[in-house]
Amino acid sequence: MTNTLQPFNRVVIAGGGTAGWMMAALMSKLLGKQLTIKLVESEEIGTVGVGEATIPALHTFHNLLGINEAEFMAATNATFKLGINFEGWKAIGEDYFHSFGSTGNDHWSAGFQHFWLKGRAAGLARTYTDYNPETVAAFANRFAHLPNQALNYAYHLDASRYARFLRAMSEACGVQRIEGKIARVLQHAADHGAARAGDIAALQLADGSRIEGDLFIDCTGFRSLLLGETLGVGYEDWSHWLPCDRAVAVQTTSVRDAWPYTRSIAHPFGWQWRIPLQHRVGNGLVYSSKELSDADAPDMLSRNVEGELITQPRLIKFLPGQRHKVWERNCVAVGLAGGFVEPLESTSIHLIQRHAIRLMQLFPAGGVQQADVDEFNLQSQRDLEHIRDFIVLHYHVNARTDSALWRHVREMALPPSLRHRIELFRETARVFRPSDELFAENSWVQVMMGQGITPERYHPVADLMGPDELQRFLDDIRVRVQRIVGGLSTHQAYVEHLCAPFRGAAEARAGG
Repeated sequence: MTNTLQPFNRVVIAGGGTAGWMMAALMSKLLGKQLTIKLVESEEIGTVGVGEATIPALHTFHNLLGINEAEFMAATNATFKLGINFEGWKAIGEDYFHSFGSTGNDHWSAGFQHFWLKGRAAGLARTYTDYNPETVAAFANRFAHLPNQALNYAYHLDASRYARFLRAMSEACGVQRIEGKIARVLQHAADHGAARAGDIAALQLADGSRIEGDLFIDCTGFRSLLLGETLGVGYEDWSHWLPCDRAVAVQTTSVRDAWPYTRSIAHPFGWQWRIPLQHRVGNGLVYSSKELSDADAPDMLSRNVEGELITQPRLIKFLPGQRHKVWERNCVAVGLAGGFVEPLESTSIHLIQRHAIRLMQLFPAGGVQQADVDEFNLQSQRDLEHIRDFIVLHYHVNARTDSALWRHVREMALPPSLRHRIELFRETARVFRPSDELFAENSWVQVMMGQGITPERYHPVADLMGPDELQRFLDDIRVRVQRIVGGLSTHQAYVEHLCAPFRGAAEARAGG
């Protein structure tokens, strides 16, 4: 492994899109005065760009960049997102909501679900979602910013506009965008010294020009031109756990006010998303090619959307899994070039963010060090495997009998890490998780109970409350949630008011 000591001050980002420009924006904001940063992309090469839903962790990224929320939302036609409604995932006709934020009040020894389980057994509790303000607000189509971030939220956004928004920020911080197709990836030869032989030296473009660098960021999407094709880093296939390997996406006109959540609708061959933006709706079908043909998928999606088609259906082929490493030699893969699960829980943009922040924390200013590389790869692997387990959970725990896909995922062998989580919750209602994992306890609880897992017992601390005290405890939470939601604006009106001061500039930017 390379262990160079000369300074790394020339960074080349291969590929634009959301991954490339998120990386460029953060790097230039933090280290723009110390580095020469170039981003190579071609207008002729399209980006995947269908992942338009995010999770609350994006606030961290925006805070680091000093982004004004209203300006960003106007520029990207964004709406607010309070969670995901899973329709038909447990069984046909049965829905549940995975919200952001917390449900009820926890005790230090046990989560709220233990008290709710006791209350339900005694006939004292309402539905679990009645104790979560994000869920109640979502179905009331309401939203507002509250003090102390009392309402947890993310965004639905136009991914193409988001990339352009970040591009403007990046170029203002000194990033040089180079238009062109990458024809070859050049590596250092042996005469460059044993330490650097095999490292990436430059990108050669179709016009013959060379873009040299010290550190290369691979944002070339599923192709993984630098990390996979050039450096030969292999790929771990997860399709035995996640059989969906296709997506088809289309945009439609809005026919109703934007609702503040993502819809995820299960089908015999996979699932469908509906994501409302200010100016349109993003739609997509994720499916197994064994259950639905590529020829039939566009028509299937078109028959299950609202509004008129703005774009023609676009087919995307993918293989769920991860690269064995995302940092090899002087190349770091960000986004799809390093791995992909599914857009089911809106984690694609989050993983780009995690890689970007982690690279800034471990930036090889003095040259690549093996310890940094190993740590980066280990943390990145843990991130993606945790997300993989959470997504596999949605598929595996189901009562559907309408297709081979749902029978297969229900009967398949699970990753040991996920099997342990399910068994622990089923037997004890407990969720233990490392503090750095993306999905918190309440997320696991909502999805496991929503998919049909009923714990066999609850923590004995719940028995410290008698019936009257438990009733008051539950009622106080439910009344507080109703009071919060009752004071919120309608989602559509709130978005329009928030974005109005920036609307003209946003439309001028989009037109330019």
